[in-house]
Amino acid sequence: MPNVTFHWMRVQTFCYATERKDLLEETMELLLGDADEFSEDESESEHGNTMTILEAKLTHQRQYRTLFSNLGKDVCDFIIEDVDNRIDEDCVFYLRLDKQKAVLGEYVPAHHGDVIAITGKVQSHPARKEVATRNLKEFLAGLDHSEASPESSGL
Repeated sequence: MPNVTFHWMRVQTFCYATERKDLLEETMELLLGDADEFSEDESESEHGNTMTILEAKLTHQRQYRTLFSNLGKDVCDFIIEDVDNRIDEDCVFYLRLDKQKAVLGEYVPAHHGDVIAITGKVQSHPARKEVATRNLKEFLAGLDHSEASPESSGL
């Protein structure tokens, strides 16, 4: 398994005026564990309503392990099976989780817009997609999903 899997990761979601920010903050905290940098920025939606952008930046291997362990074996298996669609030519990894299900403690990949977006630059030497793909597969296959926090099973 590679010593370091990512250069960086960003986990981001939007909290709209009709949503409970405290619930989304708790969801992000349960998913991420001990993220070093957690920020909130106020913005305006396309309809003029106030929204908050919740974002965490991960920079340590233990944080990457915590995140993917919390996602669970099913999501990690999905990523392994779909890894060619999850990493681009610049070795950047992309995953979108259904935000409404995440609030309920269920992490499910999503193909719509109401999501928690996970993006990260996969380490690979040389920097090629096939190397990044192999590194990510090895990392995910080596995770112990029994480490996932008990709180991640539901809110």
